[in-house]
Amino acid sequence: MFLVGLTGGIASGKSTVAAVFRELGCPVVDADQIARQIVEPDSPAYWAIVRSFGEEILLEDKKINREKLGNIIFTDVEKRQLLNSITHPEIHKAMLKQIFKYFIQGYRYVILDVPLLFETNKLARFMKHTVVVYCDPQAQLTRLMKRNSLTQAEAERRIGAQMPLEQKRKLANHVIDNSGDSVSTYRQVCKLHSQLEDSLDFLAVRLLAVVTLTGIGGLLCILIKRCIF
Repeated sequence: MFLVGLTGGIASGKSTVAAVFRELGCPVVDADQIARQIVEPDSPAYWAIVRSFGEEILLEDKKINREKLGNIIFTDVEKRQLLNSITHPEIHKAMLKQIFKYFIQGYRYVILDVPLLFETNKLARFMKHTVVVYCDPQAQLTRLMKRNSLTQAEAERRIGAQMPLEQKRKLANHVIDNSGDSVSTYRQVCKLHSQLEDSLDFLAVRLLAVVTLTGIGGLLCILIKRCIF
């Protein structure tokens, strides 16, 4: 099994592409979904965030107000880095558990849906392939304003807080251009899925696993024999 990093920019259509991969039967480890889970009330990350940002970021039910927290970190680089330092280690541990589960189940590859794949660069080095969901800047701006009911200035500030899509496009092994209609995007994902499925990249990891398990098994046999005889 090998890892495929999926990333993009805010409102570029990454979630749409991830949904197509799921439809095609590919396991997707969603960093955003995990990020929501690890900050549930009474979790270690939850209390660390409350201590760092204050109780004013909480809703009436004591859950974190994601919109309010988002407004804070998108306007303050240091606070964004602080939040990342709290959440990223917990997110990575949860992702690793899911990856191991899919490895045991025998999948050829796993999609890691990570918005900040290139920004943090901690996970990118473990990806056999990287995929960027791209759309032209004007389409991205328009979609974000409509989706989040933002003014142009607010939307531009959020987009500016991330690495430019054009830069991500240059760093990626594969690009899904989501500037057009959904049919075009779907066809591009299907084509890439076929390429990844036909790839023999998964063999190296499986061979390593077999060699490792064989070595452990041989060591256990030696130890058992010494104990018996």
